[in-house]
Amino acid sequence: MQYACALLAGAVLTASCAHGPRGNRDTLQRELADSLRAVLDAGIAASAFPGAYAVVGDSRGVLAEAGAGRIDWRPDAPAPDRRTIWDLASLTKVVGTTTALAQLVERRQVELDAPVERYLPEWRGPRQDVVRVRHLLTHTSGLPSFRPYDRQTQDPDSIARLLFLTGLERAPGDSMVYSDIGAFVMGEIVERVSGMTLDRYLAANVFTPLGMLHTGFNPPDSTWHRVAPTEIDSLRGGLVLGKVHDERAYYLGGVAAHAGLFSSAADLARFATMLLRGGTLDGARILDAGTLRQFTELAEPGRHNRALGWQKAPAPWAGAGMSLHAYGHTGFTGTSIAVDPELDMYIILLSNRVNPTRTNPRIGAVRARLANAVTGTVRARRNSTSNAGSQ
Repeated sequence: MQYACALLAGAVLTASCAHGPRGNRDTLQRELADSLRAVLDAGIAASAFPGAYAVVGDSRGVLAEAGAGRIDWRPDAPAPDRRTIWDLASLTKVVGTTTALAQLVERRQVELDAPVERYLPEWRGPRQDVVRVRHLLTHTSGLPSFRPYDRQTQDPDSIARLLFLTGLERAPGDSMVYSDIGAFVMGEIVERVSGMTLDRYLAANVFTPLGMLHTGFNPPDSTWHRVAPTEIDSLRGGLVLGKVHDERAYYLGGVAAHAGLFSSAADLARFATMLLRGGTLDGARILDAGTLRQFTELAEPGRHNRALGWQKAPAPWAGAGMSLHAYGHTGFTGTSIAVDPELDMYIILLSNRVNPTRTNPRIGAVRARLANAVTGTVRARRNSTSNAGSQ
């Protein structure tokens, strides 16, 4: 039986095992589309972002999608669609870096409980010999959240060296502190072990096999008419378009383990469907189902809400209706992905809420409203179908 259809502890059968007649699915799709439009239109009215696009699907594929607004505040800017390209920000960590590390763990090229210095012998400093790969994935390595090294230098090699040499702030394993620097070190492991740069590794092992044709780092300028611009940055010449928003990733050349990926709703829907199908899509096996479970289960119950790379519910992207089996992540630019194997459902939200400024905080409320609207609609429709079937 597929991972998405497995009986989970204390759970009911997932939706892919109980979708019911075609008419019920059609009704669900219409109701979900209405919910998406209502939430996104409210976000536009509240100036949460100039534009946004949302997709909801299950292990069978896309259920509903909708867009709102425009990709920029300019009145002549195009409306977003499923092919619009968005700066994913920290979704890079899970769609890219975590997936790569999970593959290397599955292939036994990396061990989760091995010291980081096994793979990066020159990564040395006080207490760093105690840091395990698992610590990096759960953000419990003791590394700080980030350092504004871009204010010291804009030289790529210098920034990379400063990131690599960053020392620990606390004992490994003591507490969870979300760390871009820890993600950078994970990317170094992927490159060292695979012998490939991160962008080439992901293209060859994840994006191309999945048919994610518009996902990658540094989108070519021939696609910039479809890229949603982000912040107005006076230090970088104005409106940031086609270049990564994150400053450290930008000065690293646009390819980084913590930020830098661009993608579309159509591509991310394929990625999320692969997750709900246990790591396989259209004959391409990205991960074994067991590896996927290992990386998406709560890593240290009672201590923090991290899986390996992923965040676990409860979280804003999950609203109040997702199960405790859900996992997801957010991106600073206004992106998020949420996957719930118990409900057999994913929710993708793509926006450029940092346009024109990162001081706009309204995306958090939109994420929660979207999750609540979608899960409420899904649960209500399935309860209705279940009740009708029992009569």
